Amino acid sequence: MSITRRNFIKAAGATAALLAAGPRLARAADAYRVVVIGGGFAGATVAKYLRMWSGRPIDVTLVDPNPAHTTCVLSNLVLNGRMRLSELQMPLSRLYTNHGVTVLQDTAVTIDAAGHRVELATAGWKSYDRLVLAPGISFDELPGWDPEKLPHAWIAGPQTTLLRQQLLTLRKGDRFVMTIPEAPYRCPPGPYERACVVADMLKRLGGGKVTVLDANPDIVAEKHTFDTAFKTIYKDIIEYKPATLISSIDSAGLAVNGIKGKVVNLIAPHGAPALLKTAGLTNGRWAPVNPLTYETTQLAGSGIHVIGDSCAAPVQPKSGHMANSQAKVCADAIVRYSLGFDPLADKERTANITTNSACYSPVTYSEASWLTANYRYDATQDKMVLTTPTPGEAPKWDGENFEDMFTWASNLFTDSFT
Repeated sequence: MSITRRNFIKAAGATAALLAAGPRLARAADAYRVVVIGGGFAGATVAKYLRMWSGRPIDVTLVDPNPAHTTCVLSNLVLNGRMRLSELQMPLSRLYTNHGVTVLQDTAVTIDAAGHRVELATAGWKSYDRLVLAPGISFDELPGWDPEKLPHAWIAGPQTTLLRQQLLTLRKGDRFVMTIPEAPYRCPPGPYERACVVADMLKRLGGGKVTVLDANPDIVAEKHTFDTAFKTIYKDIIEYKPATLISSIDSAGLAVNGIKGKVVNLIAPHGAPALLKTAGLTNGRWAPVNPLTYETTQLAGSGIHVIGDSCAAPVQPKSGHMANSQAKVCADAIVRYSLGFDPLADKERTANITTNSACYSPVTYSEASWLTANYRYDATQDKMVLTTPTPGEAPKWDGENFEDMFTWASNLFTDSFT
């Protein structure tokens, strides 16, 4: 299928392929218990589909410290006032109302893998047959970094509001400084998208500078779109500095690497949260998994799965759409386990493992671009691979893409949280 705007809209509405055996027709043992940690795109989706595909006999408990998930998807539009943060808040109570998922507003503090139990800060120990970890990301502690002065706004919520308030102080001629961590990081095109959003704001004010300190040697995602935007409509505003690691931070002086800004957006290096690290589930920053089930490869036979941004899934980007897609592969595997079947032994299933990722990127106040990629499991390489040589990218940014962005996001929000 050639990649056109209309084909993209169709692909963006798709999710992980429904796998061959049809787990929704089966019924699992009533006593089978699954605990899900984290209520973002990955955690909410896996909890919802475990209930849907099992015919609801699986007892699913979702644990998250917040009553609603605030999505990073579209959050850059809060910065320029196109959206309100409240529009991005997804109540987790819908998972109980619509699907019977037990939702606990609590925090996981310890994993006892051998005992098949997890300790919650308020509720204490909770036993499980399967544990799904989808806790998102945590940031490195950098010397001199005060996130209240140099916000990251890479976990949507109060930090988004803080950065928005700081951006409202910008005037003609001011400088905005931002950093981009080494890949892989959450939302590959997101930082470049943000640079464009702020550059557009300064352009409307009469001019200024956006200095982008990118730890990567080149633009990580949507290179055609952002390289073109940086060199054309924002050529007098955006200063792009690749291969630039953070060497110094002055939070009080609002400076990174000696470059002072009126507003500084420091997106720090990040990885899986400490909960996974202390449980021995990580190898470096992220948690390695088997892409056929998303079970940890660090603790074989533990019944622990890791999905979303926390997992190490080479090639597959860390995006909300990908988290939703991985969650369905994981849910399918757990339903099969609950019925006494080994999903790894099903060759027809293995041959049909697919995931996909799609996103839109606002480039101006009313125009956007898009990026999409599809992946399949390659048994010869024992890993997920792109189904095309490169991800698909919009040939240009325009107003139609901007309008389609909200349809895509609404579909993704509904599929994950409703």
